[in-house]
Amino acid sequence: MIDEMPQLSVGQILIGPLFNEPMRIETVQSNGAASWVVGLVGANSERFRKVTLGVEDIKRITVLDPQHSFNGDGRLVRLGLQAYALGIAYEFDPYFGLSISRVDPLPHQLEAIYDYLLKLARVRFLLADDAGAGKTIMSGLLIRELELRGLAERILIVCPSNLAFQWQRELKEKIDTKFLVMKGQDLREQFGVNQWLERNRVITSLDLAKRSEILPGLRQVRWDLVIVDEAHRMSAADESHKSLRYRLGELLRDSSDHILLLTATPHKGDPVNFSLFLQLLDADAYADVKSIREAMDRRRAPFYLRRTKEAMVYFPERRADGSWAAEPIFTKRIPHTVDFQIDGPEFDLYRDVTRFVKRESARAAARDEDPRAREIGFLMSLYQRRLASSTRAMRRSLENRARRLEEGLKRAQVLARQAPPELPDPEELDEMEESERERLEAMLDAVTLAGTADQVRQEVHELRRLAAQALAVEESGAEAKLSELKDLLQKEGFFDNSDQRLLLFTEFKDTLDYLVERLKSWGFRVGCIHGGMKSGSRDEPGTRLDAEQQFREGAVQILVATEAAGEGINRHIAGGADSAS
Repeated sequence: MIDEMPQLSVGQILIGPLFNEPMRIETVQSNGAASWVVGLVGANSERFRKVTLGVEDIKRITVLDPQHSFNGDGRLVRLGLQAYALGIAYEFDPYFGLSISRVDPLPHQLEAIYDYLLKLARVRFLLADDAGAGKTIMSGLLIRELELRGLAERILIVCPSNLAFQWQRELKEKIDTKFLVMKGQDLREQFGVNQWLERNRVITSLDLAKRSEILPGLRQVRWDLVIVDEAHRMSAADESHKSLRYRLGELLRDSSDHILLLTATPHKGDPVNFSLFLQLLDADAYADVKSIREAMDRRRAPFYLRRTKEAMVYFPERRADGSWAAEPIFTKRIPHTVDFQIDGPEFDLYRDVTRFVKRESARAAARDEDPRAREIGFLMSLYQRRLASSTRAMRRSLENRARRLEEGLKRAQVLARQAPPELPDPEELDEMEESERERLEAMLDAVTLAGTADQVRQEVHELRRLAAQALAVEESGAEAKLSELKDLLQKEGFFDNSDQRLLLFTEFKDTLDYLVERLKSWGFRVGCIHGGMKSGSRDEPGTRLDAEQQFREGAVQILVATEAAGEGINRHIAGGADSAS
């Protein structure tokens, strides 16, 4: 009887009431005279299970011997082979990620990705090329290559808020990868859901991610790749003065497999500061300042790459004489400082404002036990920065403080009980966007209102007098820096040649508005970019992209930008334009 039953062997298919799908035999083992232990895999579910089959069980099932035929769909076979080939293509074509991207790379970009980053078993790298080198394109190529190798699925990009849309747009256009820009509102509107866990490709702002209420959610996530743009903002002065941004960097370092820091200004001349910055890549490897200095002196630092604009060239091209030459990508930079002197009413204003700042600072220093004293001193130093920017910026600050003081007299007792805000260090102040600085100035004004009523009224009177004095200088049109700018534009031929273009940077939005007004009154076609503008689209008036497009096409001759907003400006839009700040 047993001899008449089919022999079970690997590869056969079992069908019958014992199974809810055809089962393929993977293993067969005798379990006595009339019993077998069979390892089966579902033909549909691919699930493995082990069963014991007796003689009666085998009688109830149908055993199909494996048969091979040529009746399959050839198109599906071909697609399957192509899919498999694409999955391993990077092993045969080292530039495969490039070939399926919409990128026309430059030599220095290929060098960074394929000669440095992809040769690392674990990417922990500081890319510190000059501004305009195309670090976004290099990051996109790295993302594509790591994705093809199965090494990057969860990716986080941290950048200044005004650059988030630019990152999202360029990654979509260049490598056809969709990223979600995560904003504070997206996180606040959810309850019981960690949005960081829900999304695989996220772009967020540096100053959102550093917040104390955001960090717990980030700690729960493990990222395959983290990219930090303008990473110098995360630097720390020393071990005992680590900013919130630096602590965010430490968190991202510890919760990621690969991390890439991007900045054009990595070193501030302080070896200890640079060592702390590099510890955001690896806390142990870069703790020794001496070894870092030696590695960089030997130009054999495996963690760091910096190329200046002068070293960046196009691919070599054949010349008429048969020789090959590589042309530089960027025109030669010729920095030039324009000296100017102030006198007359402008000098009187500068002297009077300086006296006011010194007097208020000294008064604040005399009350060192008062927690608001430091805020007053800080606010006075901020006034000096605005005075150095333009008379308009100074006047607006004086008027705003006078107005806030007058309004604050009504609620001085309430403000007196408020805790002073946390003040940034001078380096953090330099890196702030103009909107952040304006909020800080308003907050400092509010906290410092809680003096005595007589002192407040006296200060309001002084502020009003200085603001009127600044307005008189402004309306005279004789501001020294403005006059020097006009002379320089005439000397360089901007008045005579409308095809010449200029990219002009300033620190404060008030100064930007002032420059736009004056330049338009001189007959120039003027556009502007500042942190308060929407990213928008190329065809949407009043947006950042529209301003860039108009400047690129020549509809605008002079583009004025705040330094913070212009930080991520694609310098290639300027073509042969000059730049000044």
